[in-house]
Amino acid sequence: MGIAITQVDAFTDVPFAGNPAAVCVLPEPMSDRWMQSVAQEMNLSETAFLLKQEDGYSLRWFTPAVEVDLCGHATLASAHVLWSEGHLRLDAEATFHTRSGLLIAKHQGTGIQLDFPANSSQQVDLPPQLIEALDHVAITEVWQSALGYLAVLESEKAVRNLSPDFSVMADLPVHGVIVTSLADGTTAFDFVSRFFAPRMGINEDPVTGSAHCCLAPFWRDRLHKSEFLAYQASDRGGVLKVRCEGDRVYLEGQAVTVLRGELFS
Repeated sequence: MGIAITQVDAFTDVPFAGNPAAVCVLPEPMSDRWMQSVAQEMNLSETAFLLKQEDGYSLRWFTPAVEVDLCGHATLASAHVLWSEGHLRLDAEATFHTRSGLLIAKHQGTGIQLDFPANSSQQVDLPPQLIEALDHVAITEVWQSALGYLAVLESEKAVRNLSPDFSVMADLPVHGVIVTSLADGTTAFDFVSRFFAPRMGINEDPVTGSAHCCLAPFWRDRLHKSEFLAYQASDRGGVLKVRCEGDRVYLEGQAVTVLRGELFS
């Protein structure tokens, strides 16, 4: 008997968009090495592993290269799998025990709402290596959080057209790089962003919940509002409803199952 694994597109309501994640509900504990090998085999930005506990599920996330402390889209995908495949009642909250503490997911309208910790940033001097990594694009300011650098660009067009040098970026002393700007006003979006993490085995992540845990408090302080409609401008693209309250960030999105299979190894 194999172990079931499901591939889900998160932060989208249609297949083949948003951010794909693999989700594996384990029948018993498995070794770190086995989980890392499965993540390498799936070769997605994240593979999530769930294990039932008395008061919820333990949840761990692996890129093809490393285990990470927090992942939004794979948490959204995990909650979707628990509800859609009958592990939880549709009216029950999904409770996850993680390296980032207790995380809660619940149905909210037509989507899923995630309750995550906010990740505050501090302004830093512009690192010369970051200028090179971002192809000498105009950077108005740089901030740093536990996730990495947050670089503010002049326009939405600059964010969308950016072509980073990932070989240089991989040598930066941070996990990842967020680039962001205000939206250009032609859509309902408040801000746009992209996220790069070559050091974690992900050149560009399609839609990143953890990045929005940094972006939400950053734009709250700039725009003096707490609710946003955000767009992550990767090739696949993704839309997030974001709300910042104190030290928590609430992310809302949808998810679609695209593939089910079994692991036989």
